[in-house]
Amino acid sequence: MRLAGKVALVTGAGSGIGKAAALLMAQEGANIAALDRDMDELRQAVREIEQQGREGLPLQADVSQAEPMQEAVRQAGERWGRLDIVYANAGINGVWAPLDELQPEEWDRTLAINLKGTFLTVKFALPYLKRQGGSVIVTSSVNGTRIFSNTGATAYSCSKAGQVAFVKMMAVELARYKIRVNAICPGAIQTNIGENTEQRDLDKVKVPVEYPEGDIPLTHGQAGCPEQVAQLALFLASDASSHITGTPIWIDGAESLLMG
Repeated sequence: MRLAGKVALVTGAGSGIGKAAALLMAQEGANIAALDRDMDELRQAVREIEQQGREGLPLQADVSQAEPMQEAVRQAGERWGRLDIVYANAGINGVWAPLDELQPEEWDRTLAINLKGTFLTVKFALPYLKRQGGSVIVTSSVNGTRIFSNTGATAYSCSKAGQVAFVKMMAVELARYKIRVNAICPGAIQTNIGENTEQRDLDKVKVPVEYPEGDIPLTHGQAGCPEQVAQLALFLASDASSHITGTPIWIDGAESLLMG
């Protein structure tokens, strides 16, 4: 098992990419600190983790709030005495709207959860990661890194671009501690993130473009699945990626190359 004896903290672990990654890491031998805002989803995820023969710890917190995040990470560190893998995956799409209609509080919420949440997750995990080194993985996006044609997704795209900058800064800063830091940039993936998306008046600013052969060339328009992203997260968490750091990796079936 590629992660035998290791401990992983996964945010947004109650569903979607986070849950798929937590389950796969558990299959590969890691104990999982599963963090999310929805305790019902967390309990179900932990039950499935334990069915893999590993230990799971449900941690309920909003990643944008410093004190709850510090306490959650402390609980994980005290439970196992170490953290080897930190997967900062939690995020929202937020509000997509023309800039003159986007409200300051809508901008703030998206940046707080996606970018500040990444900062807090990694910051509070560092004392444990520094003990033996490890891997930090951040879920960014094709938006803000390769795709800039989703007009109206300004707050979301800025938060995702910021995550990639954070990854590159941390890769250099933390290399002395043998901590690798990388970003996963998914395209269209079958998750429930659309449930926290609000789109308003996008027709006012949308640039009309048609892709007659489908907008995901590798799959003829079919979205990817969380398990495919989880496989990439497993690679970045494992020693197979021991010389990779500061790197964004796009997993989108060439969608961003077509749509950028």
